[in-house]
Amino acid sequence: MTQHTLPLFDAALLRPALLDACKKLSPRAQLGNPVMFVVYLGSLLCSALWVQGLLGHGDAPTWLTGALALWLWFTVLFANFAEALAEGRSKAQAASLKGLKKAAWAKKLGAPHRYGAPFATVEAGELRKGDVFIAQAGDIVPCDGEVLEGIAAIDESAITGESAPVIRESGGDFSSVTGGTRVLSDWVVARVTADPGETFIDRMIAMVEGARRGKTPNEVALTILLLALTLVFLLVTVTLLPFSHYSAQAAGAGEPTSLAVLIALLVCLIPTTIGGLLSAIGVAGMSRLMAANVIATSGRAVEAAGDVDVLLLDKTGTITYGNRQASALWPAPGVSQATLAQAAWLASLADDTPEGKSIVQLTQPLLPPAANPLDAALRQGERPEAVSFAPFTAQSRMSGVNLPERAIRKGAADAVRQWLAANGGELPAALQQQVDQVASRGGTPLVVAEPQRALGVIELKDVVKPGIRERFAQLRAMGIRTVMLTGDNRLTAAAIAAEAGVDDFLAEATPEAKLAMIRDCQRQGLLVAMTGDGTNDAPALAQADVAVAMNSGTQAAREAANMVDLDSSPTKLIEVVEIGKQMLMTRGALTTFSLANDVAKYFAIIPAAFAATYPQLNALNVMGLSSPASALLSAVMFNALIIIALIPLALRGVRYRPLGAAVLLRRNLLLYGVGGMVLPFAGIKLIDLGLSALGWV
Repeated sequence: MTQHTLPLFDAALLRPALLDACKKLSPRAQLGNPVMFVVYLGSLLCSALWVQGLLGHGDAPTWLTGALALWLWFTVLFANFAEALAEGRSKAQAASLKGLKKAAWAKKLGAPHRYGAPFATVEAGELRKGDVFIAQAGDIVPCDGEVLEGIAAIDESAITGESAPVIRESGGDFSSVTGGTRVLSDWVVARVTADPGETFIDRMIAMVEGARRGKTPNEVALTILLLALTLVFLLVTVTLLPFSHYSAQAAGAGEPTSLAVLIALLVCLIPTTIGGLLSAIGVAGMSRLMAANVIATSGRAVEAAGDVDVLLLDKTGTITYGNRQASALWPAPGVSQATLAQAAWLASLADDTPEGKSIVQLTQPLLPPAANPLDAALRQGERPEAVSFAPFTAQSRMSGVNLPERAIRKGAADAVRQWLAANGGELPAALQQQVDQVASRGGTPLVVAEPQRALGVIELKDVVKPGIRERFAQLRAMGIRTVMLTGDNRLTAAAIAAEAGVDDFLAEATPEAKLAMIRDCQRQGLLVAMTGDGTNDAPALAQADVAVAMNSGTQAAREAANMVDLDSSPTKLIEVVEIGKQMLMTRGALTTFSLANDVAKYFAIIPAAFAATYPQLNALNVMGLSSPASALLSAVMFNALIIIALIPLALRGVRYRPLGAAVLLRRNLLLYGVGGMVLPFAGIKLIDLGLSALGWV
C-alpha cells in the first residue's frame, strides 16, 4: 500500500496556512471555538488597555500591557495556524484528486449494449446514470460504472497510488470501474452508475476537505467541558478585580491588580492548549485515514473506529486469499467421474465468479464426448434458447442450469438437500460423509444434484493468509472481539476459524443473519465494525457503526458504508481501528497535558498578580522568577509557544500500541500528566532568564 503522506511543515502548505490563520481572526470564525473566543476577546480588551495607556490613563506599565496584548494575539494566531495547517493538508489531498477530473471523451454505446455495437464519441460530462459505454486499451474510463461485459487491466494508480494494474471483469466482486482511471489492455463494456458531480472522485474530494468536517460527539462533549472550565475561571477572575481593590484599600498599602494582569491570568488558567489544537486533531485524523488510502464520509466514523468492540470480517479475501479454486471431484456411489464432471460443468457455465470459472476449468478435460447437438452447441460457447440458467442468490445458495430434459443444481449441502427433498430425492449418507470430510479439511464442499439424485461433491480450497493470526491476537489485546462471516457450512467455518484464530464465526451467513448479529451486538451496547464489498453486504454495512466498503466492490456497498478503502484490502479494517484509537489517544493526551501545565502557571502568575497586595504570596514564587512583570510575560509567552510546539504531535498523532486500557492510562498520565506539570516550570523559567538577560524586564 502506498502512503499519500505530506511533510508536517511543507513550505507549500505553510504560506497558505499563515494566510488562513489571519483570515480566521474574524469574530465569526472565532465563535466556532468557545475557548479561543475568550482569548480573542481578552486580546481585544488588552489591546484597548494598551491604547488607553498610551493616552496616559493606564493602570499598568504601558510596555507590559502592550507586550501582553501582543502575545495574546500570538496565542490566537497560533491556534488558528494549527487548524489551518491541518485543513491545508486535507485540501492538498483534495487538490490532487481534483487533478484526476480531466476532460475526457466517452464511447457511448447504442443498442444492443454489447461489444461490437456502434458507439458515439461524446464528452464524459454528457453521460448519465444508466448509459452504457465501452472503454478500450489506452482509453480513460469516463465515469463510474459496473462492468457488463469483457475483462481489462486497468491502471488505478492515480487514485490508489498502487502502480500494479488491477483486473476488472463482469460478475464477481471486481466489476466496478472508477472514472479517471486508464485501461491498459483489452476492453470492458460498462453501465454508468453516477451522474456528473456525484462520481466517486467528486465524493472523495468532498470527504477529504477537512473544512467541511463536522464535530464528532466526543469533540462536542470535550468542547462543553472546556467551555465549562472557561466559564468557571472567568467567574473566578472577574471576582478577583473588586476583591483586589477592596484588599488594597483595607490594607492602606499596595496597588490593586490591573485589568491587563487579570486578563493574562484568565488566559493562562483556561485550557487554551487543547482548545487551540482540538480542531486540528480531528482534521488530522481524517488526513491520516486518507494517507492510508481510506476515505471517511464523516469524522464520527473515525471516532467510532477507536471505540470498536466487535469486528465482523468476511472470510473470503479477508481471512483467506479468496478466489477459492476447485481442486477435486468426489462422485456419489454409482455415479461416474465423467457424469459428475459434465453436470458440474453445465451448472457452472453461467457462473462468472472465480469459483465458477475454476470449476469449468477443472471439469473441461474430464468431459465425455458430446452426446447431442445441444451439448455440442454449449461447448462452442453458444447459449441456445432451450437452455436457461439459475443464478446464485444469497437466499437459495445454489446456482445451476435448466435443460429441456433435466435440471442441475450445485450449491451448499443443506440447500441442495432441501431442493432434493422438495423434488422427492435425498442426499445419500455416503455423500454426506464426503461433505463432512471436505469441510473438516477446511475446504468448501459444493453438492451437485439432479432433482431426484445427488451426483457428487466439488471440493473448493481456501488458504488462510499468513500473519492473520498474529493480527487477530493484536486485536484481542486491544479488547476487540473478532467474528468471521462466511456462507460456508459450520464444519468448514469452524476449521477456518480455528486456523485463523478468530474469536467466533457466523456460518451460512445470509444478509439477514449478518444484520441480525449486528443489531444484537448493538442492543448490548457494543460498537460494531464491518467490512464488505457485495450488494448483499449493503444492509449490514448500513447498520454497522463503522462500515468499510471495498473500492472494487459494488456501488450499493460503497454507498451504504461510511468509509471506502481505495486499496480494496479487507484487512484494512484493522488499520482503521488503530487510526481511530490513535486519534482518541491524541485528544486525550493533549487534554491531559493542557490541564496539567496550568499548575506551573499558577505558581508563576498568582504571586506576580497579587504579591503587591499580599506580600505573603511571594512564598509561592518557587521558580524564583526575576520580577512580577517577567513572571506574567513568561507565562503568557509559554502559553502561546506551547501551541506551536505541539502542532507536530496533533498532526502526527500519539503513537498507538496495542496495550490494555489500564496500562495506557498509567502511561499517558505519567508522560502527559506529570510531564505536563514539569515542562512549564522549566519553560517559564527559561523564558524568564532570557528576558532578564536581554534586559527587557
